Amino acid sequence: MNLVRTAMLLAFMTALFMAVGFVIGGRGGMMIALVIAAGMNFFSYWNSDKMVLRMYNAQEVDERSAPEYYGIVRELAKNAGLPMPRVFVIDNPQPNAFATGRNPENAAVAASTGLLHALTYDEVAGVMAHELAHVQNRDTLTMTLTATLAGAISMLGNFAFFFGGNRENNNPLGFIGTIVAMIVAPLAAMLVQMAISRTREYSADHRGAEICGNPLALASALSKIAGASHQIPNDEAERNPATAHMFIINPLSGERMDNLFSTHPATENRIAALQELAREMQAVSTPPVRADNPVRKSRSVPSTGWGRGGSEPPKGPWS
Repeated sequence: MNLVRTAMLLAFMTALFMAVGFVIGGRGGMMIALVIAAGMNFFSYWNSDKMVLRMYNAQEVDERSAPEYYGIVRELAKNAGLPMPRVFVIDNPQPNAFATGRNPENAAVAASTGLLHALTYDEVAGVMAHELAHVQNRDTLTMTLTATLAGAISMLGNFAFFFGGNRENNNPLGFIGTIVAMIVAPLAAMLVQMAISRTREYSADHRGAEICGNPLALASALSKIAGASHQIPNDEAERNPATAHMFIINPLSGERMDNLFSTHPATENRIAALQELAREMQAVSTPPVRADNPVRKSRSVPSTGWGRGGSEPPKGPWS
């Protein structure tokens, strides 16, 4: 159902883009807009991951430089049946993470140092499973395309401001069409982009919980990240708000409501959905407790720190 809804929203945004081009310049304007959009999408398809990682000054790590963090991603990718993505760390105190890349074979996941220091081992695993779910669902490509289309529609709106009032253009709807192109279309594109983002977050939460096998760990991580994201600023995200939809929790300040203008669903709603999923998973997998089948405590995972290698002193969150 979410896939169908996403496809419908993408189709609507594409039609909206074409309509704005038609309003500004008739059929000729529509064709020019189509060519521009195709070029922007082609560039974004091949370069969006590099651009975003460079924007946040993300540093690639490996098994030697970040053994525990890298090991988490490797095991989760194996669980999900995905190729091993490139793994990055962002030097930022706000706990957050995102995934990028045009397909699973060219994917990258990134976590902030704030996240790796603030969360437990299981919570980090839940977050990275969520990001791998985005990769598996190809959400990274979907969100790149929607962001590009939204940007293109806004660009056309600016064209309408400068050229829409010219009587010599081919605007078939006159002044009203210009107003629509300038204001209504960019607003509609923004709302569609947000709706697609919110839809994909619920799907990634569900699939991520399945990948890591611990919905409550992901729920706990969401609670911690949401609490910190409004207290610890993310300057890079504030300078580049168009990337906010990529993060597991909105990195921008002031986003708390699950409404039409939110890039992410309300954290409380996501946590409630994960708690319900945990109950369903437990009901399916937990056998009746008998005297000869006692409940066992889960084994704790050895902790050595995300960035420690060899004989270096512990400096990660699990030391």
